[in-house]
Amino acid sequence: MINKDMDKEKDEILLYRLQSGEEKAFDRLFLRYYPSLCAYARQFVEYVDGQEIVQDVMVWLWENRETHVVDTSLKSYLFKAVKNRCLTLNAHYEVRQRVFDRLSADRQWVEDPDFYVVEELSRKIEEALQRLPCSYREAFELNRFRHMTYSEIATCLDVSSKTVDYRIQQTLKLLRAELKDYLPLLL
Repeated sequence: MINKDMDKEKDEILLYRLQSGEEKAFDRLFLRYYPSLCAYARQFVEYVDGQEIVQDVMVWLWENRETHVVDTSLKSYLFKAVKNRCLTLNAHYEVRQRVFDRLSADRQWVEDPDFYVVEELSRKIEEALQRLPCSYREAFELNRFRHMTYSEIATCLDVSSKTVDYRIQQTLKLLRAELKDYLPLLL
């Protein structure tokens, strides 16, 4: 128990130093958590994908160090962020597989020029999602790709249902603006 309290205290000090822009604090946090986060991610995704996700989470932590507030313990926050990104990646794979399966069932897509339009549109949607703020994208993907309810997402992300609703509505608004040139294709 005392050791956990000491680790938490060390994490809080390192996080404070990280938020002050100290690179050595980031390096120490990275080295402390990278192996265990990669092992944890392996439960959800392939090892290489897990490494990339963990690196992305750590880079995001560094890039947003001045504005982001960690409400829980840093360790809990990092593990939750990695899990959410792994679930999001799996959702992307599932959607791609469903589209491919649907298109494969109807062999005429090979000769159909609309297939290439759908492929381009899928790529544009993916790019638009990547440009969204992380919190918006996470809530949207959990709802649309994982079919989670607002209350389930709120519990998972440790926010209110109204916050989830707001993030999803904002995401839809931003996606409509970014994909306005492609709306005629969808209709």
